[in-house]
Amino acid sequence: MMAQRNRRGLIWAILGALILLAGIVAIIIAAIGSTPREPETTPAPGASSSSTPTTEPTATPPDGDVVDATVEQRGWVPEPITTDAETYVRAALAAAGTFDTQLSTYEEWIAYLGTWFTPDTRYTSEADREAELAAAKLELRQSVVLPESEWDSLANEDGRMASVVSGDVTLAPVPDDPSGDMTFGTADIAITFNRSDGGDGEVTYDETTRLTVQVLCGPDSVPTPNSSQQAGDCKVIRFFSEPLEP
Repeated sequence: MMAQRNRRGLIWAILGALILLAGIVAIIIAAIGSTPREPETTPAPGASSSSTPTTEPTATPPDGDVVDATVEQRGWVPEPITTDAETYVRAALAAAGTFDTQLSTYEEWIAYLGTWFTPDTRYTSEADREAELAAAKLELRQSVVLPESEWDSLANEDGRMASVVSGDVTLAPVPDDPSGDMTFGTADIAITFNRSDGGDGEVTYDETTRLTVQVLCGPDSVPTPNSSQQAGDCKVIRFFSEPLEP
């Protein structure tokens, strides 16, 4: 009888221990489950996992291919930045016959054309170069471009003039140029005049002429100050009142 009671007590002791162990395990599991976890984050598409902020590269526009594009707002042809003689000749010949009397004065236009020039390097002394440069600018004013009196007449009728090289450009070397960097450029030029008809309309008519310009595309050219132009880019040496044919 005593032995039977002892066995029952042992059984109940074992069951009690198992129940106690099960309770302890349940408490541990509950504690683990209640521990706060760091929220998981999913990077946005394209986002960097690095903490260093990324910045978009700043696009720096390249220098323009003309000395000053804003001159178009005054009715003038922009001077190209180029070492190609034909490209430059076409622009120079057009510039000598393109303006709008309502957007600038005659003197302003002449002064602008003067910025295209560079001294003739065939003259060795600085004084001779400056004298020839002044003579070339005077020839431009007196014998090549539209006279001031005709500008005034056109201005009285809100006029403008546009020129463009039509056809091929004939290029020829310049005599007595040891550098070989000077070129004569000759071409036909189509000129369009626009004048007010006295009302709301305009009268348009065309003319043609042929003109020669001498350019220097070499290391001795003097660039326009405060521009992207560099020594070696083409510049005007002289316009001729009559075309020079080879």
